[in-house]
Amino acid sequence: MTPTDNEVLQRGELTVIGRIRSASNATFLCEVNLGERQAHCVYKPIAGEAPLWDFPDGTLAGRELGAYLVSAALGWNIVPYTIIRDGPAGEGMLQLWVDQPGDEVDEEPSSGPDLVDLLPADHIPSGFLPILQAYDYAGDEVTLVHADDARLRRMAVFDVLINNADRKGGHILCGVDGHVYGVDHGVSLHVDDKLRTVLWGWAGKPVDDETLGDVVRLRDQLRNGLAEELSDHITAREVSALHARTVDLLKNPVMPTPDRRRPIPWPAF
Repeated sequence: MTPTDNEVLQRGELTVIGRIRSASNATFLCEVNLGERQAHCVYKPIAGEAPLWDFPDGTLAGRELGAYLVSAALGWNIVPYTIIRDGPAGEGMLQLWVDQPGDEVDEEPSSGPDLVDLLPADHIPSGFLPILQAYDYAGDEVTLVHADDARLRRMAVFDVLINNADRKGGHILCGVDGHVYGVDHGVSLHVDDKLRTVLWGWAGKPVDDETLGDVVRLRDQLRNGLAEELSDHITAREVSALHARTVDLLKNPVMPTPDRRRPIPWPAF
């Protein structure tokens, strides 16, 4: 039987192809081979993590895995399949690579705005929500926008639940399969309110019943084994805080508003 990509990631031979220089911590693009099956992944060795004073507990890799486990419990498939295993630079996080339109040399890039984009202030197309007014390097007024897209709206709810402190536009990937993925969740699942995101377009808006049904499923799984699984990677207080956020959202199903200092990560991409 041909192994799945998940099985390849779990048991395959890992070879580093190159380093992703834009990442703030050691991050590598890798090829994984198991028999005749091949997959690509992102590898973030724990040894390459820079310590963060406000995230002193555990590892960033553990938080990335925790975000994946929450995504899987919700049934949303926002976070690509993620594990922690040994690699060329020691134990670290492995996450399946997301193929995006335009990745191939002969593919034409999209001519329209990205799901999150900076656009001229007076040229906001239909179907996009304005978030922030700013000026570009030339001094022209621009607007940070994101698409009024159900896939992004669900991601915004996910970020509230995991208390994501770093939802940049560049951390939102549109796959060739049409699915929208979120990556880079190493600074999430904290006890204190640290939500920073570019997805503020639904601030103050109600959360729909279908989404709330999935949040109920997450709450129930936290009470039936998921909390114990997460406790291998984040603190007991952080697990309790995650549970509290699910309960709070169910009691008051309204998206939060950006009433904190620095509600948007910077740079935004």
